[in-house]
Amino acid sequence: MHRLCVLLLSALSASVLGSDVLDLTDDDFASRIDDHGLILVEFYAPWCGHCKRLAPEYEAAATRLKGVVSLAKVDCTANSEVCGKYGVNGYPTLKIFRDGEESGPYEGPRSADGIVSFLKKQAGPASVELKSEDDLEKFISDQDASVIGFFSASSSSEQQEFMKAASSLRESYRFAHSNDEGLISAHGEGVVLFRPKKLQNKFEESTVTFSEEKFSSNKLKKFIQENIWGMCPHMTDDNKDQLKGRDLCVVYYDVDYVKNPKGSNYWRNRVMKVAQAFVGSSLSFAVANKNSFLQDLSEFGLDAGSGELPLVAIRTARGDKYVMSQEFTRDGKALESFLQDYVDGKLKRYLKSEPVPEDNDGPVKVLVAENFDSIVNDESKDVLIEFYAPWCGHCKTLEPKYKELGEKLSSNPNLVIAKMDATANDVPSPYEVSGFPTLYFSPAGQKTSPKKYNGGREVSDFISYLKREASNPLVLPEEPKKKKTEF
Repeated sequence: MHRLCVLLLSALSASVLGSDVLDLTDDDFASRIDDHGLILVEFYAPWCGHCKRLAPEYEAAATRLKGVVSLAKVDCTANSEVCGKYGVNGYPTLKIFRDGEESGPYEGPRSADGIVSFLKKQAGPASVELKSEDDLEKFISDQDASVIGFFSASSSSEQQEFMKAASSLRESYRFAHSNDEGLISAHGEGVVLFRPKKLQNKFEESTVTFSEEKFSSNKLKKFIQENIWGMCPHMTDDNKDQLKGRDLCVVYYDVDYVKNPKGSNYWRNRVMKVAQAFVGSSLSFAVANKNSFLQDLSEFGLDAGSGELPLVAIRTARGDKYVMSQEFTRDGKALESFLQDYVDGKLKRYLKSEPVPEDNDGPVKVLVAENFDSIVNDESKDVLIEFYAPWCGHCKTLEPKYKELGEKLSSNPNLVIAKMDATANDVPSPYEVSGFPTLYFSPAGQKTSPKKYNGGREVSDFISYLKREASNPLVLPEEPKKKKTEF
């Protein structure tokens, strides 16, 4: 609540005193971007719910980074030229620009803390030089892991390869290097990964040394990515995106390494005691503050509540979800049983779903997570699907046209026109929805390879597309004959 009040006050102050976020337009985008060595740009739409949620965080980050890195925004509903030039097709889209040129997408956290942390790393050197033991101790006291290279000569090929790796991974990890004889004598020549002191434990070493015989930036990057997180990292807004792409078991409780480090490690140690038996499986592990991930808990159907016992859930790399229904026990038996059932394939997936409609005979079928498979994956039918959000302006504009399309094609027994509220239901793999509306065509007999629809959004555009793609010839209603005009 306190954080929310601070962000709201920040946004209110910005509206009264003037925003620290630069407003760019079609007319001045190129000239103003050229003025900044590094700048983050948000492409947004005023009606977009995600954009509205990002706004106070983005404003707070801009204020904190003032004089270091600039943040800007472009209203794509009023500046279509520049948004089209940079391929913006969903909101919000964030991109990094260096010296007037697009550097790449911003894929970091969307909190003020995360944006600030990410851009500070971008603005500073890829690797910090350490000249004394005090420098080293200060650097590794950070809450995140540290990768440090100790080299006898700055001109060595090993240091050059290290700097390449640091430059490539600077967005995600912290790097430092040293040519100090005292530090090399104490720590040896080479690269050492230091785990954060708050996360050091008896289940794994607090440091890991790069031991490949051939020293190359690619081998070093692989070493870092395989070891940086350890057995059970602390997942935060800053690093959550880096933990994606794996089968991840997260244990949610009151993690707070500032106010209660001992209590935070009390539960984490119990997780690690169980987790060590599953290290060879596909599972990775993390702990997270339940109040910082209320949205995640909601997606798992879990209530953060006020209890002290941890909540446990698994999200696989493909997006499948599993929830531990048993109460977490201090001896770890419940967690061990849950994990073993997962590994053995005995768990039922959790689906966030609206109720299955009792009446679903309209021209546009209503999809929810629970009926998606039975309707969309019917191998005998072609299915056109609109994934929408109730608040989305473009979706509201499309709705009457989409309904008309359903009515016109209702006599086709092997063609289904369908829609799903993607904010209230889990979207199954292999469908990817990052903006609204998103449309897919799922052909009969090819249900594992749906096609993303990128055509026009008039009824005639959809019909033309379906004439080409449908498995059976379309049956269309006869157009009423025009009466002849008598003279």
